Amino acid sequence: MARIALAEKKLKVREIIVNPWQIEPEFADLTAEATPPVLIDLTQHGTHVISGARAITEYANDGSKRNPLLSEDPFERAEARRLCAWFDERFTADVDAYILAEKVERAVLSQTEYDVGPADPDVLREGRLNLTEHMIYLTTLLEKRDWLAGRHFSLGDIAAAAHFSCLDFLGEIPWRDYPMVKEWYQKIKSRPTFRALLADRQPGLRPPRHYTDLDF
Repeated sequence: MARIALAEKKLKVREIIVNPWQIEPEFADLTAEATPPVLIDLTQHGTHVISGARAITEYANDGSKRNPLLSEDPFERAEARRLCAWFDERFTADVDAYILAEKVERAVLSQTEYDVGPADPDVLREGRLNLTEHMIYLTTLLEKRDWLAGRHFSLGDIAAAAHFSCLDFLGEIPWRDYPMVKEWYQKIKSRPTFRALLADRQPGLRPPRHYTDLDF
């Protein structure tokens, strides 16, 4: 989410990979959360450290007027922020906590000396059922809107796309069942700012063929 927002604002950044499960003391000293992502902004007024994806995206949007990520319409601004919270909290608890935790964390641990075994099918089934409910909800939004929060591309779309890119990497989204959400995601994937995410890879996991296809 932070990477997409910074790219949309055309802000130049140097990315440094930090593994959440291998936090170095130097990084932990930067922020009380000791968890990525963290943005270090070197300004003429000093160095600012911004912690957390939501804070980084808001900071980036407020810091530059070009390519706004929030609409001038008060309702659409509020709706975009509501959707960010929805994905940060509800979607994370309902879907990511099951599917990403079960697949990605096991893949990471498999690269160590720990024998974690295969993914639990019952856990994955629960996450997939929850994902279905979220996909139906997003379909109802897109039936009435051009973008998730309204007429304009916003932080709400960025938050959703960030989560979907992770799940799509795992081949976990049944796009055929949700054509309106698929069409929305195709528009997101086609944006130049999304290319860096599509190039990401995770050791131990291989994305499906359609993952980088803009016309999947």
